Amino acid sequence: MHIRLDNTESQKAQEIGDLIRSYNRSKREAAESEPLNLYVEDDSGQVMAGLVAETFGNWLEIEYLFVKEDLRGQGIGSQLLQQAESEAKKKNCRFAFVNTYQFQAPSFYQKHGYKEVFTLKDYPYTGQRHYYQKEL
Repeated sequence: MHIRLDNTESQKAQEIGDLIRSYNRSKREAAESEPLNLYVEDDSGQVMAGLVAETFGNWLEIEYLFVKEDLRGQGIGSQLLQQAESEAKKKNCRFAFVNTYQFQAPSFYQKHGYKEVFTLKDYPYTGQRHYYQKEL
């Protein structure tokens, strides 16, 4: 047995992910994750905004919410978030979770009822990464 360092994305990294997901499924309560993705496109199909998330048991886990800069402030992000929460409720989710950097959208999520759970300071060096949750 030996340890090998590999600083590239590789098939081995995917294999480790598959192994831990398989192990976790064998030990935790049954719950399937399902994608919940919303996109705003222009007439040519170009993505202008979107929300990428998944539902998992009681939780809506938001991975990305993006609105192109020239479209911000028009309520598009709010519409995406509200629609994702509504869809999650239909799947019996009771909570939502998201993380965001200090330069992204902490006040946006707070405005929508998200409460801060914790903050990583000095992330990655001098910034902050905020973690929020909300009861749906």
